[in-house]
Amino acid sequence: MKRLMSTLYFWVLLGIFAGGLYGYLDPKDAVALKPFGDGFIALVKMMIGPVIFCTVVLGIAGAGDMKKVGRVGGKALIYFEVVSTFALLIGLVVMNTIKPGKGFNIDPATLDPKAVASYAKAASDQTVADYILHIIPKTLLDAFTNSGDLLQILLVAILFGWSLGRMGNTGEYIHRFINEISRAFFSMMNGIMKLAPIGAGGAMAFTIGKYGVAALGPLMSLMAVFYLTCLIFIIVVLGAICAVTGFNIFRFLNYIKAELLTVLGTSSSEAALVPLMQKLENAGCPKAVVGLVVPSGYSFNLDGTNIYLTMASLFVAQALNIDLSLEQQLTLLFVAMLTSKGASGVTGAGFITLAATLAVVPSVPVAGLALILGIDRFMSEARAITNFIGNSVASVVISRWEKELDYEKLNKALKG
Repeated sequence: MKRLMSTLYFWVLLGIFAGGLYGYLDPKDAVALKPFGDGFIALVKMMIGPVIFCTVVLGIAGAGDMKKVGRVGGKALIYFEVVSTFALLIGLVVMNTIKPGKGFNIDPATLDPKAVASYAKAASDQTVADYILHIIPKTLLDAFTNSGDLLQILLVAILFGWSLGRMGNTGEYIHRFINEISRAFFSMMNGIMKLAPIGAGGAMAFTIGKYGVAALGPLMSLMAVFYLTCLIFIIVVLGAICAVTGFNIFRFLNYIKAELLTVLGTSSSEAALVPLMQKLENAGCPKAVVGLVVPSGYSFNLDGTNIYLTMASLFVAQALNIDLSLEQQLTLLFVAMLTSKGASGVTGAGFITLAATLAVVPSVPVAGLALILGIDRFMSEARAITNFIGNSVASVVISRWEKELDYEKLNKALKG
């Protein structure tokens, strides 16, 4: 028991339970705890940019080969697209099999388009060109200050690491300086993570206090099916990928359990990004691969978001008694594959991308999203956890694909 109480995941789990219980017993006061969750996430996000910059720069400069960077990036994108397609297809199959939206019989005339107007507008405002140009920061420091976009930070870090590698011996002093700075940032991050139980507890108290358990009742069927689908995807799809790679998915989940609980409590996969990168390196993944795959995965490998997009779109159609043809459903799948790529780092991103996806099927009114607006906050936990696990597994797989995975360190880490 003493050993258990010394672990972070125990206190995070306790914080989540205590926060949820407080939110249920005293909703009015529990809502006031929102700043604890927001403050913790803000502290973590403050550290993400510098840590990723240092990790990627050190990895690329150490590799000394830009061809390797391109090769790792190319393999990662191929892997992301294949696995994301599986996630979309699973959501499609489950919804057509179980059909949780059938029987709601909602009259489209009763929907309030104002409830989702802001999400629909945000979805229509973003074009492909805007998304691509957004990856380039206005200034070098803008990537770390105003936007904090992971892809912008990644771009700056790749260019800096490549330049540092070309400098040869003259760049050694800069390399050593960044290495020491990196150690200081990781030390700061370890200190911040000790606040995870308070942050997770405050966030959970706010969620239960604000929306209430009773709000789940009418749409419990969709939530249950969504959580079940995410679980199937993790165990079956990711489990099979792990088995082929040479490790067990359940042991891997046990290895990152503290980070998973942090994500569960805060509904933010970014809240545990830095500790995850540390653990992946400790498990035998090279720094260069972790530094490239994890940040890019937060924009291109959103498995939980992909499942959510297809399931939520079909749920709205089923609830409104709108039968979608196979062609329309496949169109939804294809568009979701594109729109999900812009779901990182945007407030209300899940709903914005969902609005953009649903817009391609005119027969289903975007106002139908109002049906699930109330439970979106409760579904975000499953989205975040699935995204988080998907990116964790991707780093190990790409490391194996590069033939740089240290199996001795991996086995030692997974055995505790």
